Amino acid sequence: MKSILFLIIIVLLGFLLGLVPCLECSAQSDEVIGQAQEKEGSSYASPLQQEVGKLITAIEIRGNKNISSNTVISKMKSRVGLPYQETVVSEDLKRLYLLGFFSDIRIDTEDYKDGIKIIVNVTERPIIERITFSGIRRLASREEKLRESLKSKETQHLDYPSLAEDVRILKNMYEKMGYSQAQIDYKVNIDEQTNKAKIEFIVNEGKKVRIKNIYIEGNYNFSDRRILRLMKTKRAWLFNPGALKDDVFKEDIERIRSFYQRQGFADVAVDSKIETEPLKSLIYITINIEEGKRYLVGSVTVRGNREINEIDILNKLNKCVAGKVFSQEALKEDVMAIQGLYFDRGYIFAHVDETVSLNPQTAMVDIIYNIVESEVAYVNKIKIRGNIKTKDVVIRREMRIKPGDRFDGEKLRRSKERLQNLGFFEEIMYDTDDTDIPNRKDLVVEVKEAKTGAFSFGGGYSTVDEFVGFVEIEQRNFDWKNFPYFTGDGQDLKLRASFGTLTEGFNLSFTEPWLFDYPISFGFDAYRHSHEREEDVGYGYDEEITSGDLRLGKEISEYIRVNFTYRYETIKITDITETATQDLKKEEGKNSISSVQVGVTYDSRDNVFDTRRGDVLSGSVECAGGPFGADKDFLRFFARFSHYFPLFKGSTLEFRTRLGMVNAYSDSQYVPI
Repeated sequence: MKSILFLIIIVLLGFLLGLVPCLECSAQSDEVIGQAQEKEGSSYASPLQQEVGKLITAIEIRGNKNISSNTVISKMKSRVGLPYQETVVSEDLKRLYLLGFFSDIRIDTEDYKDGIKIIVNVTERPIIERITFSGIRRLASREEKLRESLKSKETQHLDYPSLAEDVRILKNMYEKMGYSQAQIDYKVNIDEQTNKAKIEFIVNEGKKVRIKNIYIEGNYNFSDRRILRLMKTKRAWLFNPGALKDDVFKEDIERIRSFYQRQGFADVAVDSKIETEPLKSLIYITINIEEGKRYLVGSVTVRGNREINEIDILNKLNKCVAGKVFSQEALKEDVMAIQGLYFDRGYIFAHVDETVSLNPQTAMVDIIYNIVESEVAYVNKIKIRGNIKTKDVVIRREMRIKPGDRFDGEKLRRSKERLQNLGFFEEIMYDTDDTDIPNRKDLVVEVKEAKTGAFSFGGGYSTVDEFVGFVEIEQRNFDWKNFPYFTGDGQDLKLRASFGTLTEGFNLSFTEPWLFDYPISFGFDAYRHSHEREEDVGYGYDEEITSGDLRLGKEISEYIRVNFTYRYETIKITDITETATQDLKKEEGKNSISSVQVGVTYDSRDNVFDTRRGDVLSGSVECAGGPFGADKDFLRFFARFSHYFPLFKGSTLEFRTRLGMVNAYSDSQYVPI
């Protein structure tokens, strides 16, 4: 026993005596490394890291067969003569992979001529030499079109994910023809010497199958017909081949599920069973629906609102109100409605969280809206982006919201409507940029410009005018100062010339919407038209009309505009046929008309080019002659009213009423024809 203890003591002493020198050695080693680090001024580096900073003396590409070394080197940022940097080499590796030429890339280094040689080892992807098809009979005549539809192309590099996509494309083609059971595979043969690949698509078309019937089971609340209308998959009949497409059928199942959830059946489960009758190549589909309970909205509670009354918030809810059908989609719409209410009042940082409590026993859902109002946000600056031709001022003057204003949803909507009504932009979007002040944001108006210029011409034959033609140039975003492009200031210019066997005419129209940068529009029109008498048909007289007008207009409110027009025209009628009416014969000779027209228009349309809602009410009074001189004296009144109703699928219904009255006065006994 004593000898054993003695032996253990000796082993422990030997271990301790051997451990101390190791610790001393470790300490000395750490001291040496620390001194080296202080001397070099950097941390201890691996051998590869020590190469950083040396000059690159050569770049060698290995393993490439079809891609030249120069092509590879040209895509790299590392260059001979530049210092070696690991970050640049890592970027080179990513850049070479993105070329799509290689399936594997490895970059090594070695010492070379007092510097570093970069060695790029690549494994090229095979190049597709030929694509063939076997087993195709129904599409044999369309083999070249098949190649065009594939992602994989001859002379391009082989890509296996593209091959999988090609199989799906071919399968979809067969499904459209009714061959939903077609089996498609591919085989790739690679020549190791040339690194070229031949691809063969192997097709087993199978028999043409069609859907004989679709059965709906478990639907107690909705009819079979209602469910079938949701589906794009249809049974075969006269104008439908009844093809079964896997991706379309999966969408149908999801469409049925979403429909039930929108109707309050939150626990609905939908699955399907497909049975085939091989001898007759028929398919029978059975859709099983487990509807579950229909959930209704129970109590609705609003919390956290201080600045907006609870009644105003509840009035904004359209879908999830007590007693109505509950659905997640309706809940999201109402959350957006509450956020929209806060946004309209300047609380653009407001956040709404909804909490839902579902009771399976009562089939009721209680909803709590938790609102974090934050503070009112104000507009710091208005930034315009995306306008290349149109000047910033043209956009800014249509904005109803100004720097310093709080964010106002109604003003932003009206600003967008006004910009749309210019007809200069395809898209108009809003965004915000942060500023140094937390409650101030820069409003960003981003636009995508549309084509505003047009050149058109045409011609034809008329039994009245015989051969006719016209040429027209229009620029709705004209700028007479912007030579040589003449675009960008929002002016409207139109020139039209018409000509024919018997008629000819010329029109010039110009409008400046903001005269001297004031919200007053100015414009003028010049018009000349003439036609000759035709013995057999058409006009039974010669006529020349020369006319011109000056226009002024001003907006007196957001929707009301007043217009003033002065017009002067001369009408010369000669060579009247003997069979003409007495009213026309009274007009023979040269007469002039001088008139002033005053009009008022109320226009609340959301879009003048594609109206969905709004009203137009206009009225004008024109006084010719009298204090304005000329040969004819008459008063004319015209009024129009239109109301627009939005209907389904983007359509609109318009109700229109028009009324016009005219009467002669003073020296004139009749109204000119």
